[in-house]
Amino acid sequence: MFTGIIEELGRVRGVEKRGEGVRMTVEARVVAEGTREGDSIAVNGVCLTALDVRKDSFAADGSRETLQRSTLGLLRAGSVVNLERAVTPATRLGGHIVQGHVDARGRFLSAEEHGGSWTVRIAYPPEVARYLVFKGSVAVEGISLTVAGLTDEYFEVAIIPKTWAVTNLSHLRPGDPVNLEADIIAKYVERILSVGSRQGGQGDAPGVTLEKLAELGFK
Repeated sequence: MFTGIIEELGRVRGVEKRGEGVRMTVEARVVAEGTREGDSIAVNGVCLTALDVRKDSFAADGSRETLQRSTLGLLRAGSVVNLERAVTPATRLGGHIVQGHVDARGRFLSAEEHGGSWTVRIAYPPEVARYLVFKGSVAVEGISLTVAGLTDEYFEVAIIPKTWAVTNLSHLRPGDPVNLEADIIAKYVERILSVGSRQGGQGDAPGVTLEKLAELGFK
């Protein structure tokens, strides 16, 4: 699990094709510190297993499924990537709960500067539309962000100077694909409502309705 607070901007040193997957080597110093082989590192929001960890780099394998669902298959030597180590019990949850499981690819549309800050516009596919809410959380390239504007085709996020400086958002160009991960809480609520509706309140597991969720504070 991750928080969506990027620790380091790394750079891909090389990508080696292995069957239907790849092995990539990433230059990194901050996230390599204290990391052991087998630990999890999020690369552009994708949870990967660290291999061949050295003081200035680590390697990671990407499966066919990962390459198809995320943007990792587009990475090349020199690509700039967002990096974050998995949380520990002592980690501050500065962002939101990010699993590193990409839901879909979005598309970077634009970034408009406002006196040092930026408004970034991201197009999203239909399959994630139901999970996006105004002022809700979303992970873009592994970055924990808040939806500041929402239409049927795109959402907007406000980027402070610090985030702009330490992430790959400033390297994106209009049309570039980006990894999107919706808030896991929204997915659980959807599942609860779906199962509760089918059960209709019968049997051992009582049905869950919008009214019951409202009583619990989910409004």
